Amino acid sequence: MNTINETNFKFQNLKSVYKGKVREVYNINDELLVMIATDRLSAFDVILPRQIPFKGQILNQIATKMMNDTADIVPNWLIANPDENVAVGHLCEPFKVEMVIRGYLSGHAAREYKSGKRVLCGVTMAEGLQENDQFPTPIITPSTKADNGEHDEDISREEILAKGIVSENDYLILEDYTRKLFKRGTEIAAKRGLILVDTKYEFGKTKEGKIVLIDEIHTPDSSRYFYADGYQERQDRGEAQKQLSKEFVRQWLIENGFQGKENQQIPAMSDDKILEISNRYIELYEQITGEKFVKAATDRVLQRIEENVNSFLNSNK
Repeated sequence: MNTINETNFKFQNLKSVYKGKVREVYNINDELLVMIATDRLSAFDVILPRQIPFKGQILNQIATKMMNDTADIVPNWLIANPDENVAVGHLCEPFKVEMVIRGYLSGHAAREYKSGKRVLCGVTMAEGLQENDQFPTPIITPSTKADNGEHDEDISREEILAKGIVSENDYLILEDYTRKLFKRGTEIAAKRGLILVDTKYEFGKTKEGKIVLIDEIHTPDSSRYFYADGYQERQDRGEAQKQLSKEFVRQWLIENGFQGKENQQIPAMSDDKILEISNRYIELYEQITGEKFVKAATDRVLQRIEENVNSFLNSNK
């Protein structure tokens, strides 16, 4: 099965290309961004050696649906989706922070809590919490936006403002948008029998100075979901939660001795493990969207993307 590891398109009026951990972004004439969702898999800020079939299509289509479902409360960068793996939007200057919001003590927050920390990104967490307990109100725990190969770092609101990474006026908007999006995402998830546990949002500014949501939203790469059914019973029994997110990949890596730290070897992934991860991504797509996932043809996937993007660009000259 063909997967997308890397692209090297030469679109007309191409100014530059940015290659992130998962997405590749083509700047067209300093006006449009063409974002290709590859099938690469990253964990602990490391790109793993093998790709996951249909992962890029899944991320792109979930993000598109969620952007459409939140456009009434927060403006976003999206213009069109000329291909299953492609989003085209307005060129934006990204803010150098990711807005992470957590409704529950899970993942990174739980690991920090277990190590004895009670303050995360300047936010105090109460004593006596159990892993996966719900916070009284969601907490915002920003992180710096790292370059490839570097680790995102926790940072407090106070540090962001003191270092001038984001102006106070802009940061207040980012916080407001983050809370609104998380509330809407929580409502959407609840209708599907899911709990939106935590997520991250990225924002940018258009040429006109308008702050908009960019990148992805409410995907399994950027978000953690629990199944609502049985959540409280599992908490009461001190059991692990049944979840749909990339956390299952992280847990498998941890169990196999890898957390992205120096001198650690990435464990080999068998074909069965790759298929299992692909199926988990498809499961989340169907659960969160309520729609059957339709696999795009992969026999000539790079040609397909190139043709569809060129067709879109030519029709929008």
